[in-house]
Amino acid sequence: VLCLVTPKPEANPRCSPTRPLLLRPAMRVLAFLLLLWISAAATASPPPLETLGIPPQDEAYYRGGVIKCRDGSGKFTRDQLNDDFCDCPDGTDEPGTSACPEAKFYCKNAGHSPITIFSSRVNDGICDCCDGSDEYGSNGTCKNTCWEAGKAAREKLKKKVATYKSGVVIRNQEVEKAKLAIAKDEAELTKLKGEEKILQGLVDKLKEQKRLIEKAEEEERLIKEKEEKRIKEEAEKQAAEENKAPDASQEADSQDTNEKAQEDESKVVEHHDGDITDHDNHSPEGEASVEVPDIKAGTGHDEPPVETSAVPTEEQ
Repeated sequence: VLCLVTPKPEANPRCSPTRPLLLRPAMRVLAFLLLLWISAAATASPPPLETLGIPPQDEAYYRGGVIKCRDGSGKFTRDQLNDDFCDCPDGTDEPGTSACPEAKFYCKNAGHSPITIFSSRVNDGICDCCDGSDEYGSNGTCKNTCWEAGKAAREKLKKKVATYKSGVVIRNQEVEKAKLAIAKDEAELTKLKGEEKILQGLVDKLKEQKRLIEKAEEEERLIKEKEEKRIKEEAEKQAAEENKAPDASQEADSQDTNEKAQEDESKVVEHHDGDITDHDNHSPEGEASVEVPDIKAGTGHDEPPVETSAVPTEEQ
């Protein structure tokens, strides 16, 4: 042992090259004892009866000499705690046994996550707690597997944390990209707003020009309609005057015709009287044709002359 503890074993005469050979059996014994201790630690040992199945947050509740049932139904002394007899209907006095069906057993599971099981599973021959604390009175031997289970859970948790961290990195990268995209979009939006103002000004100008053009077209249309109306009225007036003028000319022509006819009739009568006188003086063989002057009809058209005999007929 001294050779093992001494910093420089070669300075100690007892630590000759032959001495470590004598110490090897002792080292083997120490290793064997260490293995026994590890195996004993791995085997579940029954916890103290006072804290059996009690959660750490409820240990202060069970420290008094007289303990109340949680449902208020009664009281029990500390000696009645975990005595395998149900004194409280809610199982307050039997957190570490299966005496009360409503009780709950707390598994500490050092090295892993603690759990709570129904007290009916206590000492049923099945290891429900990884530390084996629920089978302290059964014939079965439950090994403490909390370290291995906790190690697997921790590895799983590490992977989850690593995944979360990588997700956070990716998220931060995406956030930065999103910020750049937002800044770009804002700049584009500002540019578009400026262009919108310019285009709005152009639109307003075009609307004003359109309004002026429509106003001018409307005025021109009204002037054109007014001129067409005036021309139409003048045409109608002129047509009425023209229709009125032929009627007056026809009346004048008819009057002239009647006057001429009367004059011609008077001339014919006078000539007829002269012819009768001549007829009395001359023989019938000396007849001659006399042209009768034209008589204009009421229509105003000329008719060809009618030859009549100078000798009056019986009708004449």
